[in-house]
Amino acid sequence: MQDARVVARAGLPILAAVDPSTLLAGLLVLAGYLLGSLPMGVIVARLTGGRDPRTVGSGRTGGTNALRAMGPVPALAVGLLDIAKGALPVLGARLLGANALTEALVGSAAVLGASRSIFLGFHGGRGVATGIGAMAVIQPLVVLLGAPVFVGTIALTRYVSLASLLAAAAGGLLLTFFVAAGWNAPGSLVYGITAAALIWVAHADNIDRLLHGRERRLGVSEREPR
Repeated sequence: MQDARVVARAGLPILAAVDPSTLLAGLLVLAGYLLGSLPMGVIVARLTGGRDPRTVGSGRTGGTNALRAMGPVPALAVGLLDIAKGALPVLGARLLGANALTEALVGSAAVLGASRSIFLGFHGGRGVATGIGAMAVIQPLVVLLGAPVFVGTIALTRYVSLASLLAAAAGGLLLTFFVAAGWNAPGSLVYGITAAALIWVAHADNIDRLLHGRERRLGVSEREPR
């Protein structure tokens, strides 16, 4: 018992030495990851009685696979909820007075959670919609200017994966421009780099199929060759 008291007293100076802003930042990043980890595709499927998106196509839980599994209306709900789980933690961090770097880390954590959900054994979606939500708070003009890249690529190729990859890269470049122009603090650049990297890593299997001509196009039946 006496040893326990000694250890407890010894730990107090360590706790007291932790800067409150650092502790808050850590909690916000953790909250961002946990919120990002919520598998909206699975949740919507269970609430509506729809088909679990993990049972079709790529097995991912995002909006594109939800479209294949459940149809357009549930897929739209999944997409909007995925956007929200990226925007809300970053917005919450801003309202609590967090700096640009903390916002960037919170947004990155949400994207990581979306693609590596703790609730799904570290599987999930691709993180694209969640990344859009976080970027919409960090710099909404990036979303506005990057949208034509996404939509245009789908219109020309019908490859959602390619559109997502190019839009993520464009988003990182656009945010770099805004940081260089002084519109965003330098800390925001961490999000542009990290989120784009996470999205590209989550698309590793898509990249392989694109390179080998086996990627599924939007609107093509699962029975047709990928």
